[in-house]
Amino acid sequence: MSRREDFRLVVGQGRYTSDWNLAGQLHAVFLRSDRAHAEIVRLDAAGALAHPGVKAVLTGKDACEAGFKSLPNIVSFPGKDGQPLKKPHHPVLAMGRVRYVGEPVAMIVAETAEIAEDARERIEIEYRELPAVASFDAAVAEGAPQLHADVPGNLAFEYESGDAQAVAAAFARAKYASKLTMESQRLVGNALEPRACLVAFDPESGRYTVHVPLQGVTTMRNQFVQVTGLEQDKIVFVTQDVGGSFGVRGAAYPEYFAAMIAAKKLGHPVKWVATRSETFLSDFHGRNLSLTGELALDADGSFLAIRFDDRADLGAYGATFGSFIATRNLSITAGGVYRIPAIYVRTRLAYTNTVPVSAYRGAGRPDIAYAIERLVDHAAREHGFDPVGLRRKNFVPRAAMPYQTPNAGTYDSGDFEAVMDDALRHADWHGFPQRRAQAKRAGRLRGIGIATYLEAGGGGAAPKDQVAVEFDANGAMTLYAVTQSSGQGHETVFPQIVAGTLGIGVKHVRFHPGAPAADLIGNGVGGSRGVLGTGSAFRLLGLKLIERARPHAAAALKAKEGGLRYAKGRFHAGRRSIGFIELARKLAGPGPHPLDTVAEGTFGVTYPNGCHIAEVEIDPETGAARIARYTAVDDLGNVINPTLVEGQVHGGVVQGAGQVFGEHAVYDPATAQLLTGSFTDYVMPRAGWLRDIRVHDHPVPTPANALGAKGVGEAGCSGSLPALANATLDALRPLGIVHLDMPFTPARLWEAMHRKG
Repeated sequence: MSRREDFRLVVGQGRYTSDWNLAGQLHAVFLRSDRAHAEIVRLDAAGALAHPGVKAVLTGKDACEAGFKSLPNIVSFPGKDGQPLKKPHHPVLAMGRVRYVGEPVAMIVAETAEIAEDARERIEIEYRELPAVASFDAAVAEGAPQLHADVPGNLAFEYESGDAQAVAAAFARAKYASKLTMESQRLVGNALEPRACLVAFDPESGRYTVHVPLQGVTTMRNQFVQVTGLEQDKIVFVTQDVGGSFGVRGAAYPEYFAAMIAAKKLGHPVKWVATRSETFLSDFHGRNLSLTGELALDADGSFLAIRFDDRADLGAYGATFGSFIATRNLSITAGGVYRIPAIYVRTRLAYTNTVPVSAYRGAGRPDIAYAIERLVDHAAREHGFDPVGLRRKNFVPRAAMPYQTPNAGTYDSGDFEAVMDDALRHADWHGFPQRRAQAKRAGRLRGIGIATYLEAGGGGAAPKDQVAVEFDANGAMTLYAVTQSSGQGHETVFPQIVAGTLGIGVKHVRFHPGAPAADLIGNGVGGSRGVLGTGSAFRLLGLKLIERARPHAAAALKAKEGGLRYAKGRFHAGRRSIGFIELARKLAGPGPHPLDTVAEGTFGVTYPNGCHIAEVEIDPETGAARIARYTAVDDLGNVINPTLVEGQVHGGVVQGAGQVFGEHAVYDPATAQLLTGSFTDYVMPRAGWLRDIRVHDHPVPTPANALGAKGVGEAGCSGSLPALANATLDALRPLGIVHLDMPFTPARLWEAMHRKG
């Protein structure tokens, strides 16, 4: 089934946040800090307020008067020795001090955005500069400038998972040990749709209507409630289309709350649309982790223990998900696909004068997959093991499922060896030496890289996932959920699930990303949860509809309920039958349809996994690398729509390639100024980067949900980072290069080859 959304979006009929307009709306722009660390000595907005068309200039004082609290951070669990995460106040608008370039200092509201931009230049602001730190090491160094009075030494948290003593004992008796430090560099999300919001306030009801790009209503609403102190029913979200999310849209940003304050104060809707420059300076960044891994092996290559000592740069404040990613999300799959008796993970988190870090596609899981698979590859080469054979020897066997890991969770299902064998066959692993020789004759270096990854998918904060259906007079169904699509294809797959369950044509079913009269709860799409969570709830909805319709079908057929048989979209009583849609039409009336209902379910975490194999060629004269071949074999559980799955794998692999070969948000270490603040300096992946990709499924259904699906959204990224990195290092290994940090830009590769030469 092809994507229903495509025609509407391609012909320009999508409706993104900036497309919404309300009568009487005003427009906002933000004055942002142009320095990384400074005290605000004086802010004079008189000139801006006097500018014709300007309605207000809001500062941190207005946020304080509104009673708005600190922006949220979801970590509530203790760290090492029971210590709590140190969460400094994260203001809506800066109060007394700025702590990163791009921090919002004032909001200018005017009749047009152009007027507001002109007025912004009239604000007089005086700073007293303070020393800045732009990295974890600089932040925790002795004598480093302090960002927050309540965070001594800038160290926010120290977290550990697993058994340190058991790991130490395993290393003491190990025949071999390997150690590698890997950087997963800072990235900018750069979704197609720049961030925006449009907020209206109704003084009679006290209700705010918020148009904003998001990836799940429940998560966003909870954050708004936490900051504003309002009741849930006082905040209504309206979102139709979202141009990419990847976790970046999951957080509530300061600009949204500033717009709420302005809308209430001025009695007009307030609209703000970010520029691309603001995306670089104000959207929460991703990754930014340093992972030092150690692997202990016995004489025949069996893994005895693995440990990680990680460092996480949180940026200036503890953004919504950043500290969770650097702790729980890193540690839950620290053993990967391997049976490792002892695991230990330690992470330290620090604040720096940079953009706060939060979720970005995979949210820690691609980082730990990258670290594990680079470490395993490094150990194989260092100690003379075959990389494929070493993996095969240490896989968790299918017979051991469900498998309890030593430090975190329980893997629900999987057949890691069979998945790898599939990938080796599809990638023609044994034919690689011939392709390498061919490349050598053409003057190029060619390498092959394998990665057998695993990630945790489907986690969510809501206790259950609810969905609803409403019927119209023609028997057609409209489905509802609080899950928000940002390109995954919800308008296609959710109707497909319900129609397939009922045995009817999908033309009778449509999906709308919003709640009907019933107040639904549920999780968004974070952690690849869309189909396995919301989709499973829709599967249960289809089954419930059959039973809900059964007594009505019995009445229509003048038969007993117990004698009815349902098959292929029809109720049968002997030779008589009635179709589900026909029955739905007959039941339609002036009141609510008797088949309108809500279904719900609680679905557990799953563990998507796979084996990705990449081949990379490097031109020694220029350092330019290209992806020559790419094979992805993924166990995503049951696949509902192969077209959607293949598209998401493609997207994830390309997104991983962006990090491997180009993307990097770089700060000046002395001033903490962002040096890569536009597409002139920040490399983005291009369509031509991945010309030869083969995507295959190897489903091992999970018992954790109603569909047996494991999720796909982050799989491509989790597999491509280590596969592409291992392939690149394999190409360089004949030159004696055993490790480099991403991104593998032409300049970095040329320098490494030149240095060795």
